[in-house]
Amino acid sequence: METPCTPTSNFRGGDKPPINGNSSPFIMPQTPFMTKIGFGTGVSVYHLHRSPRFGNERSPWAIKKRNARALRGNITERLYKEAKILSSLDHPNIVGFRGFTTTPDGREVLLMEECTQSLGDFIESFSKDYGAFSPPTIYQVVSSVSRALQYLHEDQKLIHGDIKSFNVLIKGQFESIKLCDFGVSLNIGEDGTSDEEYIGTLPWTAPEALEDGPITEKVDVFAFGLTIYEMLTLKQPHENSCDDSLMDVTVESEILDDSIEEPYGTRPELPPLGSEYSDVVALFNWCTEENYKKRPRARDMLSVLIA
Repeated sequence: METPCTPTSNFRGGDKPPINGNSSPFIMPQTPFMTKIGFGTGVSVYHLHRSPRFGNERSPWAIKKRNARALRGNITERLYKEAKILSSLDHPNIVGFRGFTTTPDGREVLLMEECTQSLGDFIESFSKDYGAFSPPTIYQVVSSVSRALQYLHEDQKLIHGDIKSFNVLIKGQFESIKLCDFGVSLNIGEDGTSDEEYIGTLPWTAPEALEDGPITEKVDVFAFGLTIYEMLTLKQPHENSCDDSLMDVTVESEILDDSIEEPYGTRPELPPLGSEYSDVVALFNWCTEENYKKRPRARDMLSVLIA
């Protein structure tokens, strides 16, 4: 059982983000009293209900915490990195930062705005009888994510680095759509490329990232094209042609070899779709061009939607 703790101020790696977004000290609840709503490599995500203050209801938070059995190292570094990046971002289509602390046993905890569920969860629960998401819903996601990516790429000079449906959060019935998970984000240099290691999740990875090509903002665009694919097919990219155990593997994984990388980095085939999807299919094809120079920028995708 974990005892409550107040936020600490030991934030490594340069400028420190605010440890708590609230004016009052944050008390870390014991794990058994929180509801688990998600997980990732070495971390679990919990729902935190916040009691009313002065008679006013307060929005819930999401708590991302390093698992007890997860070793320090990459997971710890990514949580620190995500906290540092998230605390510096301010955009309606990016999940809000709420604080950063550690548990009494030294595990890192990131406090964030909570959304209802991820797009990936929504896709998994969506009835296959209905077929693909409707074009208006897809355009709503495209518009929101494109705005977030334009802000990251142009204003913040950041590559998200792990775009996929599970890192797109949905509030309610698509009333609000936000990007999350910035633990493997990359800085963009003056030449428009990043010299940092691309990690990403294998099924959504652009071909140039698998072939030691230049890492630009277009790796996010390719990955988002495959997120559009998920909304059109209700399945993850390359799901039928690859071992399920590889669906969460990252590009940096030591288990990869040349045979495993196929068919990642390619455009998966779409099933037959009605004429009402022609513009969505065109956007999917544009985002997943093999040559990164032929892919749109985030602002280009927005221009198409507005036109």
